[in-house]
Amino acid sequence: MDTTSASLSCPALMVAAPSSGQGKTTVVAALARLHTRLGRKVRVFKCGPDFLDPQIHAIASGAPCQNVDLWMCGEDDIRWRLAEAARTADLILVEGVMGLFDGAPSAAELATRLGLPILAVIDGASMANSFGAIAYGLKHYRPGTPITAAFANRIGSPRHAELLEESLPPDIAWYGGLPRDVDSAMPERHLGLLPAAEIEGLAQRIDRMADLLAPTAAAALPPPVAFRDVPPPPIPPLLAGKTIAVARDAAYCFQYPANLDCLQRLGATLVYFSPLADAQLPACDAVWLPGGYPELHGPALTANRRLWKELTEQVDAGKPVLAECGGMMSLFETLDDIDGQTYALGGLLPGRVRMQKRLAALGMQEVDLPEGALRGHSFHYSNTETGLAPLCATRRADGRTGEAVYRRQRLTASYMHLYFPSNPEAVARLFLD
Repeated sequence: MDTTSASLSCPALMVAAPSSGQGKTTVVAALARLHTRLGRKVRVFKCGPDFLDPQIHAIASGAPCQNVDLWMCGEDDIRWRLAEAARTADLILVEGVMGLFDGAPSAAELATRLGLPILAVIDGASMANSFGAIAYGLKHYRPGTPITAAFANRIGSPRHAELLEESLPPDIAWYGGLPRDVDSAMPERHLGLLPAAEIEGLAQRIDRMADLLAPTAAAALPPPVAFRDVPPPPIPPLLAGKTIAVARDAAYCFQYPANLDCLQRLGATLVYFSPLADAQLPACDAVWLPGGYPELHGPALTANRRLWKELTEQVDAGKPVLAECGGMMSLFETLDDIDGQTYALGGLLPGRVRMQKRLAALGMQEVDLPEGALRGHSFHYSNTETGLAPLCATRRADGRTGEAVYRRQRLTASYMHLYFPSNPEAVARLFLD
């Protein structure tokens, strides 16, 4: 455990797994809801650049779920966010990403560096002694990985649970498990789990899983973890007096809570609008179109011609617009959905977007804009066809060329989702005319 300059303490736990699809999100959401119902203040964090799992955890805990990633966010950013949580929280939960050792850096590296005990969630269906072998392998694959306990998902019967428990080595505690429960499973689509707002009966699903988890050892508060007392980084109020209109609805729902917080700490006033429902832009100095699912809302976006006209006038007047991934997709002339239906969209950028069934890009990204360097990621199932010359291209974490970045006056558009706290001053310059 890292205790250098530590003066804060809070019970904390990382929930990780050998791979995606093991039940990490379900267990974290159930734990968050269970302790929240007991009157505790729970703060949840998600490893990696995920937008969807944090929406579920926000519902479960009643508080925004922040992202933590050593490459995208940086260790300093992570440490002060955890410190802020530790000041007032009764429990901190961190959900891993993919498999425990997947990615560079991995969730295992984050847990080891920050001294977070790990609960290994393993899908126990169709296995017995192999459960213990997997848990043992996760703990000892890299010496020092702080796995303290294992939790089984999709248990078939009480006897099945006994077999799984008996398979564990003595240095890994049995924290119980959850039974197979089809009614509580989280539905998915091509980018992962559905957005929280689209999952029917989400609160009831989480409550049901919390009820099932309550009798297990996992329901007890984990031991306190020491956190460095790190102050927030100083951010100059470069956007003081500026109003930024942020698209937010079912088509534009990919926003890091840290990005919204960063804009406000820069001094901006945020107003929200829905391209699906609002025919007018709110009065503003700049616009942010974040990512989401415009491909699922073609008819409504096509019909909203007045909004696209106003946005075009905004750009023509030299006002800043930032469009990320789905936000950028909706600014091209046409979009072909997965069924081949074509929709006429914003028309601010020449060309078309085509959805496809295969993943087009996934991974961390870094970009050197005229305003400064920023980090983030991309994840999309579409491709663009345009004669517009890019302003520049992003770089992948391994140095390879990544996404094109387009610019028209003060409009900046790319598939890359920016993590604003990676360079708040550069973000401020993006939103200044």
